[in-house]
Amino acid sequence: MGLGTIEVHAGDFVKGKASQLAGKWLYMKSPKRFLREKISVGDLAGVEVATEESVKRLAGTVGWGAAGALLLGPVGLLAGLLVGGRGKRVTFVATLKDGRRFLGSTDSKTYTNLAAAAF
Repeated sequence: MGLGTIEVHAGDFVKGKASQLAGKWLYMKSPKRFLREKISVGDLAGVEVATEESVKRLAGTVGWGAAGALLLGPVGLLAGLLVGGRGKRVTFVATLKDGRRFLGSTDSKTYTNLAAAAF
């Protein structure tokens, strides 16, 4: 697995481009820690391309309200257009085994590595 930046849009981690996948580790910026949290990719329970349905499900369980609603329009389009292809961005929902979740986007290669780790 390579190195890839993950932009967090919503969820249990800090929004922005401070998170990344490096080898078999996710380095996620947690709101409760000063430094990024090191999480094994083996702790991923699931990774799926974000669809309007998955974002609604996640927004309801996490209680995002307006933040989730703002993302619904672009996410439906992104899910259909951004998987695969060189240089494309993929928006996805990731769930950890401890129940934490986040909506993020990354390049297609990093997404493929995340999805394979969660498989």
